[in-house]
Amino acid sequence: MTILVTGAAGFIGFHVCQRLLQRGEKIIGIDNLNDYYDVNLKMARLKNLSAQNNFTFYKIDISDHKQMETFVQENLHINRVAHLAAQAGVRYSLVNPYAYTSANIEGHLSILEACRTLKVKHLVYASSSSVYGANQKLPFSIQDPVDHPISLYAATKRSCELMSYNYSHLFGIPATGLRFFTVYGPWGRPDMSAFIFAKAIFEEQEIPVFNHGNMQRNFTYIDDIVSGTVACLDTPPSALLNADPKCVPHRVYNLGNNQAEQLMHFIDTLQKIIGKKANIRFEDIQPGDVQKTIADISETTRDLGFLPKTNIEEGLQNFVTWYRSFYAV
Repeated sequence: MTILVTGAAGFIGFHVCQRLLQRGEKIIGIDNLNDYYDVNLKMARLKNLSAQNNFTFYKIDISDHKQMETFVQENLHINRVAHLAAQAGVRYSLVNPYAYTSANIEGHLSILEACRTLKVKHLVYASSSSVYGANQKLPFSIQDPVDHPISLYAATKRSCELMSYNYSHLFGIPATGLRFFTVYGPWGRPDMSAFIFAKAIFEEQEIPVFNHGNMQRNFTYIDDIVSGTVACLDTPPSALLNADPKCVPHRVYNLGNNQAEQLMHFIDTLQKIIGKKANIRFEDIQPGDVQKTIADISETTRDLGFLPKTNIEEGLQNFVTWYRSFYAV
């Protein structure tokens, strides 16, 4: 069995590849290795993966559909796809909006077309908690309407869900979208909170804390996210639907921690683990930001057995240990 993982050199993609390789799967990874953040970090992840058996890498931009068509014809044995490549980041979508339509819409369409040709048994793709946008009801449920995105990033992720539903309806592609909630951990992205805060504390720089610290997030440790992603990959919607031909084989799940953390508690925990005080600069909330994200994971637990196990203290300790080692702090 061969699994395609897009965004293999990315944070979540790297960890998903690791888990699948550990259980003996054959993995084909693709990534365009763009410079949205430090390419050296991506290359270090890729070096780790390439040292293992059963891993093959292609440098490909998924938004280049001609390149993707050639890749598919050379790899017709792929039967499952974990599509984790995307242009991430809410705030960057205000700076470079075309990067989002290219990677998240054109790129997602290329993957859907690839799955159509490959006749895959299951496509699992990354969505985001950002799709809940201006929703006021908490916790966020997959039953909630998601018609009011407050960032272009969120709009593109919601578009991915709608496109996937359409391809499931038209071509019977079993597909599942995972709405990730604030993922952190070793090998994390430099543009995310744990990394930004830790780097600033180590370097004794100011930390910008938006909305004056009045924020809540479902900080979710990477190992828990990977467990949910792999469990989902193993459970196509058709299995849950009892292969009813009248049902569209498409589902969406929340993948997040089952409790929200105050942002200031997150920073305080990080300070204690590092052993240095943070120099905090409070600022107003940024355009596109959401004040609170809390996930309802009842359906995810029911269908996939997903239940996060890692608390903030343990997760941040693991992250800081990796950070010290990788950056020789």
